[in-house]
Amino acid sequence: MERSVELIVACRRALLKVFDGLSMDTLNAIPTGFSNNLIWNLGHVVASQQALCYLNADLKPLMDEGFFLKYRRGTKPVAYVEKAEFETLKNYSETTLAQLDSDLENNVFTHVRPFTITSLGFEIRSIQDVLRMLLNHEGLHLGYCMALKRAQAKFGNRSL
Repeated sequence: MERSVELIVACRRALLKVFDGLSMDTLNAIPTGFSNNLIWNLGHVVASQQALCYLNADLKPLMDEGFFLKYRRGTKPVAYVEKAEFETLKNYSETTLAQLDSDLENNVFTHVRPFTITSLGFEIRSIQDVLRMLLNHEGLHLGYCMALKRAQAKFGNRSL
């Protein structure tokens, strides 16, 4: 397995551990002072990985378009997510990375359209650049989820 993908997998596993033992209400809740919830963050890291790796290589994303549109950059939670959708997101969290690793091994990413990460002012020019950016993004959202969980415990929630 590509080393960068191994690290992304480790981040995803740590992210899913944050969710252990939490109710659907807790996963859906938006703590006071925050703009999203735990489930949205999971969907967002998967959708972002799909956009950064596949769309920028002019390939079709591996996740259902409805999920992709709901969790991509610029979205926020707008409705309660039921358990079935959460389970689908957890499945996508694993299967999309397994497919990414396979696609890397099979040299599927023959090109990546260059783009700039606006928040960093950094140009992405290759799939290796994308993988490095994903590591940063995954870690950011892992930390954000840890903060969301702590905020819920300390300050309470507002429901969707």
